[in-house]
Order: sequence, then C-alpha cells, then structure tokens
Amino acid sequence: MRKLQYLFMALAALCFAVPAFAQSGGATAPLNLIPIGAGLGMGLAAGLCGMGQGRAVGSACESLARNPGTRAGIMLFLVLGLAFIESLTLFTLVIVFAKM
Repeated sequence: MRKLQYLFMALAALCFAVPAFAQSGGATAPLNLIPIGAGLGMGLAAGLCGMGQGRAVGSACESLARNPGTRAGIMLFLVLGLAFIESLTLFTLVIVFAKM
C-alpha cells in the first residue's frame, strides 16, 4: 500500500511539473526556475540528511545501551557514517553554488 502511495505522489509531482516546461508563445521573458530548484534541492538534501543522522545516532545509542563493551567500534563507525551523511549535504551545496 505504501509503494502505491509513493507512486501516486510521484505521478502527481510530475503532472504539476509539466507546465514548467511549456513553451512561451511570444515576447514573454523566460522563467528562471534555477533558484527555486536549487532551494528545493538543498532543503530536501538537508532535511533527509538530518533524518538519516538522527536515525544513525538513535541506533548507536540503542546498541550502546544493549552492549556497552563495544563502545569503541560503534563510535568509530558512527563518526564515519555521520561524516559520509554530512558530505552528501555539502556536495549538494557545492552543486547549488555551481548552478547559480
């Protein structure tokens, strides 16, 4: 059921995006959608990376509560994973600056 809901949400987003690609009929100025897309992309990347970091920290805390003896290994992989997640947001920021 969840997959079907995601499919319909994606189709609705594509249907709403169609007028953005329509050709203008005459002397109207072209619509610049790059700043809007860059803002949406950065917001989406930051939000999802924040959710991913929250889940990673929550799982690390849960595993430390279950087995405190594995603290060094868990902390190493936690910091490494958080660095990779944060790098995704920074890559998105670089792409936003390159496009604008």
